[in-house]
Amino acid sequence: MGNDAVADNTQMIALFRSIDTKDTRQFLTFLTEDAQFRFGNQPPAVGAQTIASMLDGFFPSIKALRHTILNNWTAADHVICEGTVTYTRHNGSTLCVPFVDVFAMTGALIKDFRIYVDVSQLYVTQQ
Repeated sequence: MGNDAVADNTQMIALFRSIDTKDTRQFLTFLTEDAQFRFGNQPPAVGAQTIASMLDGFFPSIKALRHTILNNWTAADHVICEGTVTYTRHNGSTLCVPFVDVFAMTGALIKDFRIYVDVSQLYVTQQ
């Protein structure tokens, strides 16, 4: 994927839709087979199967999530995306936090997906 294609908003929308619908299999179609995926301060998951296991463990821990993209930029073979994500807990309460994602691209696919977000309050019991 060249720089023009990296900035394709249609692809970004589809990527975040796969996350927001908790569709692990669709999400993996955006990644290289040997991709690295790092969520916050968690250790990186490497490879499609490991990433799938990580997501399949995370997605059931929340009721829903929704990303709102505010900005995205391209630089060489990287895409940077800024926005907010709203997590809905199983008790119906929500947590909305800012995030920045950095994607290192190989062609049309993401080789390195880094999510910078503070989810430390996600599993805190709401009073």
